[in-house]
Amino acid sequence: MGRLVHFEIHASDPERLADFYRALFGWTIAKWEGPMPYWVITTGDPASPGIDGGMVLRQGDPPAAGQPVNAFPCVVDVDDVDADVAKAVGLGAVVALPKMAVPGVGWLAYILDPDRNILGMMLNDPAAA
Repeated sequence: MGRLVHFEIHASDPERLADFYRALFGWTIAKWEGPMPYWVITTGDPASPGIDGGMVLRQGDPPAAGQPVNAFPCVVDVDDVDADVAKAVGLGAVVALPKMAVPGVGWLAYILDPDRNILGMMLNDPAAA
């Protein structure tokens, strides 16, 4: 079975977007010392569930506002959807889809980061309705 093991975020200005994700989730993001511009993202303790990823230099324009989704959005497990969405907005994101219940699963919201990448935030709550 093919299991998701890595993600990548496309960025017009990787250092600026790295600052956004550091401030929002406390991720560690460091420029890779390899032959191409790449930033390594550590999202948490390797012994805990989850995956790590990377950031690459965007090779074109950011997605246009209002266009259909043409990406593979990731969803981050959070403790407080409302607080994290508000924090993201304060850091330059915009709400793409406000918090909604996913019955029996939890609470989900989507934002557009400052470079217009789609990101979901989910609070696990089986009582969500």
